[in-house]
Amino acid sequence: MVKIVGINGSLRSKSYSYQALTLAVQRVEALGAATEILDLRQMQLPFCIGSDDYPGYPDVTRLRETVQTADGLILVTPEYHGGVSGVLKNALDLMTFDHLSGKVTGLISVLGGQSNSNALNDLRLIMRWVHAWVIPEQIAIGQAWKAFGEDGKLLDEKLSKRLDQFAESLVLSSQTLTG
Repeated sequence: MVKIVGINGSLRSKSYSYQALTLAVQRVEALGAATEILDLRQMQLPFCIGSDDYPGYPDVTRLRETVQTADGLILVTPEYHGGVSGVLKNALDLMTFDHLSGKVTGLISVLGGQSNSNALNDLRLIMRWVHAWVIPEQIAIGQAWKAFGEDGKLLDEKLSKRLDQFAESLVLSSQTLTG
């Protein structure tokens, strides 16, 4: 069984990024994948100083080990000032090629304004640099404050179908590469 790990790049209590991650995880679970969410809001991670060891921070070990044992990743970030959130970038910086190389990765960004690809392009570059495999399907949820219903589901049917395609691609690619 393929294992997909999702990481939410927002610390907000009512995070649209977390809502998007939850939906994506539900879609990959429906396709038979095992999943785990690493919610950075609930983890104590230090700022990356380029060290191999972070004594006193067991969540660094948990982050590294969970990602290393995954077949695929879902990375979700709010777009801040035209780029990836510092929280998600720091979490990625705490890992090495050993943890990230070869991971099939799906990318989602959440924006307050119009949908664009800035944060997604940042993440694509970062993940390519660590030798991960980024699927071509990516999701940008613009105007997040009106994208989700009271039940947490996406209101735009086309966007919801794209999320289905995203999940299918992520699971299929993870099965193929880890085969």
